[in-house]
Amino acid sequence: MKIFNSMNQKVEEFKPLHPNEVHMYVCGPTVYNYPHIGNARPIVVFDTLRRTFQAIGYNVKMVSNYTDVDDKIIKVAKECGVSEAEITEKFINAYNHDRLSLHAAMPDAAPRVTETMDAIIAFIKLLVDKGHAYEIEGDVYFRVNSVESYGKLSNQQIEDLLVGARIDENSKKENPLDFTLWKKTEEGIKWDSPWSVGRPGWHTECVVMINQEFGGEHTIDIHGGGMDLKFPHHENEIAQSRAAYDSPIANYWIHNGMVNIDGEKMSKSLGNVIWAKDMIAKIGGNVLRWVMLSAHYRAPLNINEEAIETAKKELNRVATAMKQAYVKLGLADVMVDETYDEKQLAPFLEAMQDDLNTPNAFAAVFETVKVLNQALRQRESDLQAVKALVRTLEKMMDVLGIELARLTMSEEDKQLHRQWKAAVKEKDFDTADQYRAKLIEKGIL
Repeated sequence: MKIFNSMNQKVEEFKPLHPNEVHMYVCGPTVYNYPHIGNARPIVVFDTLRRTFQAIGYNVKMVSNYTDVDDKIIKVAKECGVSEAEITEKFINAYNHDRLSLHAAMPDAAPRVTETMDAIIAFIKLLVDKGHAYEIEGDVYFRVNSVESYGKLSNQQIEDLLVGARIDENSKKENPLDFTLWKKTEEGIKWDSPWSVGRPGWHTECVVMINQEFGGEHTIDIHGGGMDLKFPHHENEIAQSRAAYDSPIANYWIHNGMVNIDGEKMSKSLGNVIWAKDMIAKIGGNVLRWVMLSAHYRAPLNINEEAIETAKKELNRVATAMKQAYVKLGLADVMVDETYDEKQLAPFLEAMQDDLNTPNAFAAVFETVKVLNQALRQRESDLQAVKALVRTLEKMMDVLGIELARLTMSEEDKQLHRQWKAAVKEKDFDTADQYRAKLIEKGIL
């Protein structure tokens, strides 16, 4: 398996910390609104990465969090006149509904900030005790200058960041780049701490959760998220982990590209924000997932009507070939088993193992569809070849997270199909049309 490591800006061979195991953490949502189409991309990308690792024999432990403490959550709760917990519960459920609608498996663990607070406070105290953080008037800040490698992930120098930094109204900080670990507040949900009553900053939770969910391991294999999280969020995570444990948190950093709508960046000001739930309701989870995987995960993804129509046509090509194969096998009483075509599957897996090269993997899918269609068109079809090819496509779809139900035919279905064929042969087209309509209704044609 080869993956692009953002830390080193190159494709590297994946070497796990533990044989045949992958420990992966993906930054989850801040739950104050419905997930938009941009939030759906990492769901699909990292679920596909997980499936690819599983397909080549790895056991994967995947953790993804919920940020359920944030100023935006407090603001929405006040506007709606409800508690923060009601807001976060509503949008966690909405996020998971979209996740499952996109055929992504739930993570093995999904920690929440509110459930991790004791560990977060203890971690901040550790940073203060080590001299990497300091408290001023109840607020705690991380001392960026205390970590030499700050800026490596985003390929930036501290000096350049300082030049670009805005003059901070908060002159309490030693350095404009120092970021908040703990915020004293009287508003919204808050906790007691050694420094003040308040709540944590955003950048600390993931370091603590990784340490907690992976059994005290300070370094995992993969840390992922959207490209927009590289700086400052992931950079700040690394800084804290280096300071506390002299650990980089992860050996591989993977970031997916952004989503554009009709060639424009999605933004509230442009009014082109699309909720994932609305797009799923309109075109279905399979089509949206296919669109998401049609471009390489690191490239920007442009969603427009043309991309959606192309995805529908391509998916239909695959589904139609598989359905025809199921019917042919069903009529001959041949059961699909685990036999597959290794020669056809190999290029697909090679593409997926090449930094999730889904465009090349799609090409391997279409080549297999072509070979299957050729086998189906033969007067005397090689049913063993058809069986192996359709099973190969099933395995490919499983890795891509595309759910196409295997068609099984009852004795009644088979009889109906034979009657339709007999009516066509006898040129009794009215009767044939009636049989055909029934077969279409049953989803067989």
